[in-house]
Amino acid sequence: MSIHESGQMYLETIYILSQTKSYVRAIDVGEHLGYSKPSVSRAMSILKKNGYVLVDSDGAITLTESGMEIAQTMYTRHTVLSEMLMRLGVDEKTATEDACRIEHVISAASFSAIQQHVKQSLGKIDD
Repeated sequence: MSIHESGQMYLETIYILSQTKSYVRAIDVGEHLGYSKPSVSRAMSILKKNGYVLVDSDGAITLTESGMEIAQTMYTRHTVLSEMLMRLGVDEKTATEDACRIEHVISAASFSAIQQHVKQSLGKIDD
């Protein structure tokens, strides 16, 4: 993917928030991530310019097709890696934090191999 880790984090957060909210605003993203309003505003501007999000006149943020693809990929990686680490005996907090770091640097080939291994040896985890 040609987007930086921080951009991936923003897209994944928008995706996660959109699962429980009827609309997502920059303030929601900032609160979720613990980032300042100016940081979120700058990030949204960059994501919008690069075609990953749309922001309507009321400030509601939606993911474009390419933004959604990245967000879902990051979310799947995070979910699978967290679950795998917890099944290996890592406590939930550590597993979640480590998965968050790993999900941004792991190659598609390595993640696919991990995902297949987990499915075969530990039972199915979300695709």
